[in-house]
Amino acid sequence: MAAKDKLGKASEAAREATGNRYVQRLLEDEELRSSLLSAYGAARSAYGRMSNGRPASEALFEDRRLQEELGHVIGSLRDASGALRKPPAQVVAKRRSGGIGRSLMLAVLGGALAIALSESLRAKVLDMLFGAEEKFDYTSTTAPSAAPEPAGMAGA
Repeated sequence: MAAKDKLGKASEAAREATGNRYVQRLLEDEELRSSLLSAYGAARSAYGRMSNGRPASEALFEDRRLQEELGHVIGSLRDASGALRKPPAQVVAKRRSGGIGRSLMLAVLGGALAIALSESLRAKVLDMLFGAEEKFDYTSTTAPSAAPEPAGMAGA
């Protein structure tokens, strides 16, 4: 019975862990895993150099290789921390696909097409921009004159 309880607790802990967003990122993000593995390897190596029998303070101040390894640990942990802070790649791609800029561009393009293709809409826009067109009928106040006769044909 105790084995079943332990198995049940372990499976419950595993379900809770997979629901954790940091664990999800660790499972999905290769860059994060490599940064953490690099930091772990460098930390183990640095610990081995520190615990070689000399006092830790002496090793920290005098051992250049230990200082380089600790710098590598710090850099790898900084990279892992940055990878955890930034959103996952698919979330970034989703945000880029939409946005107000794209919506505005589509609205302007759609409006331009509508104006170009619809004569009545184009007339309304032109009336709004330049005022209504004045309608008038042209009537001539002069009577058409008689065509002059050519000089050679006057008496024939």
